[in-house]
Amino acid sequence: MGKTELLLTIIIFNVFFAMFIVAVMIYIRKYKQRKVEYLNEIQLKNEIHEKELLATQLEIQQATMQQIGRELHDNIGQKLTLASLYTQQLLYENKVTEESERIDQVSQIINQSLHDLRSLSKTLTDDNINQKEIVALIQKEVDNANVIKKCKIHFEHNFEYLDLDFVHKNVLLRITQEFIQNSIKHSKCENIFIRLNTSEENLWELKINDDGIGFDIDKILSNGIGLTNMKNRTAIIGAEFNLESNENKGTSIEITLKKQP
Repeated sequence: MGKTELLLTIIIFNVFFAMFIVAVMIYIRKYKQRKVEYLNEIQLKNEIHEKELLATQLEIQQATMQQIGRELHDNIGQKLTLASLYTQQLLYENKVTEESERIDQVSQIINQSLHDLRSLSKTLTDDNINQKEIVALIQKEVDNANVIKKCKIHFEHNFEYLDLDFVHKNVLLRITQEFIQNSIKHSKCENIFIRLNTSEENLWELKINDDGIGFDIDKILSNGIGLTNMKNRTAIIGAEFNLESNENKGTSIEITLKKQP
């Protein structure tokens, strides 16, 4: 074999070797790309599954609460109504002043219990949420919490009317309730500030903060059922959830639902 043939053989070998290396690199690159796409697809399916699971849990929870509300109204409510009628009859028939006063006290307790039961039943069956606007719902929670006088709750909003469906109103209301209850119980706060706004970019944005003692976020993230509920409810509707807490500087949450492009 001459030098020319040997040189040609070496060149051809090097060309085929280079082509082999390039082919292997292309294969590895495509393999990695397919692997990334596969992992992204699995992650997307898992996220969809988790959202569907959370939505199902919320539906089951709502159905359960509605059933409890109906049972309270139809069963216990009727019994309290009957007891109220009996006490009214006893009050009408009894002529002893001292006994009449006691019967009247019992009657007032029963009537107040019946009123509270009906309010609870209405809340559980979600009629209240369906019939009222979100501002009215949150304001009602604020008014109820301010009666306790453990801390002052302030509520602001930048709109007159916000057209929301039941799910969005339910999420906003329950998260607000959860934050208020947690702050009153644990934060030793003097004030809670609630702001619900809408803008060109956001369908709505809920910001709540207190001026309490704060907490260790890492510990709460792993053990806090209330915080988990907030995050789960936020995930159901595809909103963004952000939590901040600093020692002696209070706690804040910000939940944003952006408008669809």
